[in-house]
Amino acid sequence: MALSRVRISEGGENLIKDLMYIELKTGYSDDGPAWIGYVKTSKSRKTVYFNDRAFQKRTGYYSNYEDVENGDKYWISGVKKRESNRHWAGRGKIIIDKRAVDWYLKFTGQKELPPNLFEKADIKDMFPTERIKRRLNGEL
Repeated sequence: MALSRVRISEGGENLIKDLMYIELKTGYSDDGPAWIGYVKTSKSRKTVYFNDRAFQKRTGYYSNYEDVENGDKYWISGVKKRESNRHWAGRGKIIIDKRAVDWYLKFTGQKELPPNLFEKADIKDMFPTERIKRRLNGEL
């Protein structure tokens, strides 16, 4: 798995975030909404936080993570070099965090993002660690 590990200081707190590929599988075949964005993970990497959601590792044929709050299935993996992030049969643009574009271009050896495959967006860092801890502990 190819990861971009980045140390970012936020409010005096150093966090390590990984750049990963996230694709919604529930309700879609291989062409659900997809993102390349920064995630925060638990120490065990069994829980991934992204875009105000939390996903826990699950074993499945077409998915490998499940949304903790609504049960939706996702495919989450490291970013790939050869534009193979999406399943070969999938289609649709991948939304990529604007902060990650320069790293992604260097990583893939491209000069620019193919406009038919990617859309740049501002993806806010929203990692609901406390809310999810309360939910998993039965407090919500």
